[in-house]
Amino acid sequence: MSEATSSLHIFNSLSGKKELFTPIEEKHVGMYVCGPTVYSNVHLGNCRTFISFDLVYRYLKHLGYSVRYVRNITDAGHLEHDADEGEDRISKKARLERIEPMEVVQRYTVDFHQTLAAFNTLPPNIEPTATGHIVEQIEIVKGILDSGLGYEVNGSVYFDVQKYNESNNYGILSGRKLEDMIHNTRSLSGQSDKRSPQDFALWKKAEPQHIMRWPSPWGDGFPGWHLECTAMSTKYLGEQFDIHGGGMDLKFPHHECEIAQAEALNQKSPVHTWMHANMLTLNGKKMAKSTGNNILPNELFSGSNPVLSKAFSPDVARFFMLQAHYRSILDLSSDALEAAEKGYKRLIQGIELLADLPISNKSSADVNMHINGYYDAMNDDFNSPILIAQLFDTVKLIHRVKQGEDTLTKSDVEKLHKAVHHFVIDVLGLTLASDQNEDTYLDKALSVLIDMREQARANKDFATADRIRDELLAKGIHLKDGKDGTTYGLSS
Repeated sequence: MSEATSSLHIFNSLSGKKELFTPIEEKHVGMYVCGPTVYSNVHLGNCRTFISFDLVYRYLKHLGYSVRYVRNITDAGHLEHDADEGEDRISKKARLERIEPMEVVQRYTVDFHQTLAAFNTLPPNIEPTATGHIVEQIEIVKGILDSGLGYEVNGSVYFDVQKYNESNNYGILSGRKLEDMIHNTRSLSGQSDKRSPQDFALWKKAEPQHIMRWPSPWGDGFPGWHLECTAMSTKYLGEQFDIHGGGMDLKFPHHECEIAQAEALNQKSPVHTWMHANMLTLNGKKMAKSTGNNILPNELFSGSNPVLSKAFSPDVARFFMLQAHYRSILDLSSDALEAAEKGYKRLIQGIELLADLPISNKSSADVNMHINGYYDAMNDDFNSPILIAQLFDTVKLIHRVKQGEDTLTKSDVEKLHKAVHHFVIDVLGLTLASDQNEDTYLDKALSVLIDMREQARANKDFATADRIRDELLAKGIHLKDGKDGTTYGLSS
């Protein structure tokens, strides 16, 4: 185990290459992952990112590390255009639905947790919110102003990117050059308070119509989107920590700005290893609500969508995502999910034969070679598709032993059984149970949908509650509301 621990290599987005992983503090790992902005239902692309980092978290724990996993909830400060303009996404949703912003936050935080629970992801050790750390964010703004790299204009505070770039490298993570960014950027309108288009907001003045606002030394306002992650990662993991993860789309500007803020504040690079998960496409095209090329997790589980041929269980969806490396683009389609479903069942059924294999006095196969293959795969930048391929090789061995073509001793069967269960259940996070049939898949998926419907009703979001009920009914599943809760039945 110690040899496996010492040979883990991770692709570092900062250096652009795989590096031997050496934690700052021996046997301890600090990991921060950017969480969701809770203004809508979590989409499958987000889920893929969180499943990817769940795999990382699980494997680090398997290797014996004590991991502090921090994943934030963005409940304020994320404007519509991922820049310093437009309306706050949560405030806009609240205004349109005529409810409180925190009702929006509660509804979609619950949805996020229920969906990730269905995918069998482990919860983080700490899940801080932006609104819960306003004081810390204000203190960081003060510190950056004191460093001379921030400036205040009309109640807003901005980060001076050009001044920062005189002694640092703005673009070090994304590989962009500030000169090129300046050349390719339109000049500022006369209404902007920024000195340069590349500058980003640390604190924004709240206009009279802005719902979410807090008092600060610069007047009522709200924090910039990039600021919260610097505040929360620093508070819970220190000025320098081991791993920072997120989706590929966050590399620029979000993570680039995090680096700049931290270096301005602490004069040191905040993160040793930056990790980025790639996107999930649908039928070969980018997922987008505006084009209709989009599907939500509950629509995947229930089959209530016009895009896929049938419903797929959370276990199959998770297995499908883990069949691709986290840094590669993955395309979702009915054919790909059906192939994953067959593969998942074949893997589970084969592994379950381990409990009843014939025992011999001598092993004709090298069990250690199989087990070492599992570690080699995961030590190579968490290569889950190679791990799954290795597990399928083990399934072939299991079938050969079952048919008498190969032999294993009792100790080798026990060793293989233990290792396989560790990697399938503990690392890949898959469900391994003899009774995992279509009915239990349906139960799991419907329990998520029923919980979502109950939450929608509690939030007086009757349109969503009725939609869940009606779409399930159209698929032949009728919900029954009773004093003891909601149950379901199948139409004959």
